[in-house]
Amino acid sequence: MSDLVVVSNRGPARFALAADGSLEVLHGAGGLAPSLVRALGGTGSLWVAAALSEADRRGARRAEHATLASGTALRLVEVPEALGDAAWRVIANGTLWNLAHGLFDLVHRPVFDRRWHEAWEGYRAFNRLFADEVARHASEGATVIVNDYHLFLVGGFLRAERPDLRTLHFTHTPFPDPRELDVLPRAVGDEVLAAMASYGACAFHTARWAESFRSCCAARSVTPPALAVVPLGTDADALGAFAASAPVTAAGARLAEQVAGRSLVLRSDRLELSKNLVRGFLALEELLDTAPQWRGRVLFLARTYPSRTDLPEYLAYRATVESTVERINERFADRDGGPILLEVADDYPASVAALAASDVLLVNPVRDGMNLVAREGPVVNGVDGVLALSREAGAFAELGAAALEVEPFDVSGTAQALHAGLSMPSDERRLRAEALRALAPGLAPARWLERVIAA
Repeated sequence: MSDLVVVSNRGPARFALAADGSLEVLHGAGGLAPSLVRALGGTGSLWVAAALSEADRRGARRAEHATLASGTALRLVEVPEALGDAAWRVIANGTLWNLAHGLFDLVHRPVFDRRWHEAWEGYRAFNRLFADEVARHASEGATVIVNDYHLFLVGGFLRAERPDLRTLHFTHTPFPDPRELDVLPRAVGDEVLAAMASYGACAFHTARWAESFRSCCAARSVTPPALAVVPLGTDADALGAFAASAPVTAAGARLAEQVAGRSLVLRSDRLELSKNLVRGFLALEELLDTAPQWRGRVLFLARTYPSRTDLPEYLAYRATVESTVERINERFADRDGGPILLEVADDYPASVAALAASDVLLVNPVRDGMNLVAREGPVVNGVDGVLALSREAGAFAELGAAALEVEPFDVSGTAQALHAGLSMPSDERRLRAEALRALAPGLAPARWLERVIAA
């Protein structure tokens, strides 16, 4: 039994099969969960997450839990395959993610047919599995922090099963405004709001997303719970130490050979619709058309890693990304190849090395709850790199004054921001970089956790 329970779809570690057939625990390198689990050290906490692989499912069947390096216990919820397909692919990633990030092409999608409504029943059952696991292992009066859109409904089930618990839901994505929420079937939208109102509190990264939630509640006569705005930062000390590690140093040496004296424009994202990769490449193309002095003098490195490869629209988007890069590289080919280097691989040391060396970091999402890359880049950058940041990223609320503002749909404006970043005088680069280094760390995960628990 635990006095502090953290709940998320993806956990801070996963199981893998060792060479001898036994199970071993592999810890994540970057992102929210690994940072947060370090902050949980010494709390005697429990982390409940979904089993996402066959090795995870074997781990979930163990009678005992896994213990992570921080001392946090990890329990994995075994989700039946059909239920997981409905909850993850159709509802969480296919509907709620797109709704939160404003990605629906309303002429064609969404379509709420019989199959979709059956999937919603699966999403509801998925949330109940998590609530049941928490109810079994949370101490009397425990604090329970539930994370993200996969688990909106857990609060309602816990209110019924364990009213003694202190519960909070943290939404790491944007929250739709009332008109956007109206896209969902009315009963489904009402169910989401009612479940979120069942938590003791709801928290968001920015005041904008909290206000969207409040407005949705007001539009439907729902009394919201206590609301908190707690913007997550990065663990600057841990990130700085990792940036000085041997794997990052080796990756940096390889990158220097690839850059070959050119200026480096970087993006580091999941290969995901909301990250807006294609418009970033089109902005580079326009830059090379309108400011030909940059031809042969700039390398645009896109470090991405695959995401949601089971969804057709993501496979189609990757094909568009690759064909756009190929076309632009053919147009501007020179002795070093084309101006864009697309690397699709989950290689965290290489990403940190690139952040440290970038002259311009482009972060231009269509919409983001926070965007930790915008924070991590200035923390590790060693060349007074410029941040070109979408005003639709949650991080813009804190970092926008020291960054170059980008409007995500304005390709010409993004091209101008790239030109400004590459051309910026050294004194201005230094002043902006100093301001970003001061602002970017924000609330370290340990302090963020304290604030969330207090909420």
